[in-house]
Amino acid sequence: MLLNKKISIAYFIKQIKWQIFFVVGFALTIGFLHLTPLLADITIPFSILALFGTIVSILLAFRTSQSYERWWEARTVWGAIVNDSRTLTRLIQQFLSANEKDEIKIFAQRQIIWVYATGEALRKIGFSPEVKAYINFHKINAVNIPNAILDEHSKQIRSLAEQGKISEFQQLQLNETVGKLCDSMGKCERIKNTVFPKSYSLLLHTLIYVFTIMIPFGLDHPQLTIEIILSILIPVMLIAIEKTAIIMQDPFENTPVDTPMTSLAQTIEINIKQMLGEDEIPQKKDNGLYYEM
Repeated sequence: MLLNKKISIAYFIKQIKWQIFFVVGFALTIGFLHLTPLLADITIPFSILALFGTIVSILLAFRTSQSYERWWEARTVWGAIVNDSRTLTRLIQQFLSANEKDEIKIFAQRQIIWVYATGEALRKIGFSPEVKAYINFHKINAVNIPNAILDEHSKQIRSLAEQGKISEFQQLQLNETVGKLCDSMGKCERIKNTVFPKSYSLLLHTLIYVFTIMIPFGLDHPQLTIEIILSILIPVMLIAIEKTAIIMQDPFENTPVDTPMTSLAQTIEINIKQMLGEDEIPQKKDNGLYYEM
């Protein structure tokens, strides 16, 4: 996730550098060719250019809105994961007696592993050493590792109920919280596996470049320099907005605009260990970058 204190303009320029080269080259070429008889008489009525630009703007606004909605939903879901992780730890502490510290610690440690495993599975970057060590030690063998870890939660809850350590009502409350975590995981998987309609993206992308080609022929400014500058700035702004929407629409792709799942997992780990009263609490470090993962 990008941070307000440091936003890298170079990052965005890097995303559209080839498009910028194309627009600049095209604008300069057409601008100077307008001085020759070859293109001097070729013009497009400004009303047509304005109408076309309005269509592109409407489609681009919808595209950006839908991309932001996907990004914000992902962030909202992870906010729920933070809250439900705290709630789960708090409930297990309340329901079990002080003599069941080992059971509480097992539950808490599993929840910490789950949040890290969920973020890493969504990004498809491979599990961290801590998650791998937990999976190997507990011999968890499944296609969906985070879901299998939640199954271990359910098994422990059932075992506690069978041993009479928690009541049926307490078992229901714990299972409801685990169910909320499973729902959040499913929502993330839906966002991850549902791609933005390619036909819409292709249509908008094509229209932007058609509009880019039309602009030099529709502007009729007495100064060639101003005409060239406008022929560059307008398309670059549209392309930049489109690119922002593209990179925002997929919030689990291990990029600077991602949902900060690793950072949120660290927050959950710190909160849970503080709730358990542990002495060694990890500290979140400022990586000095303009984003956090």
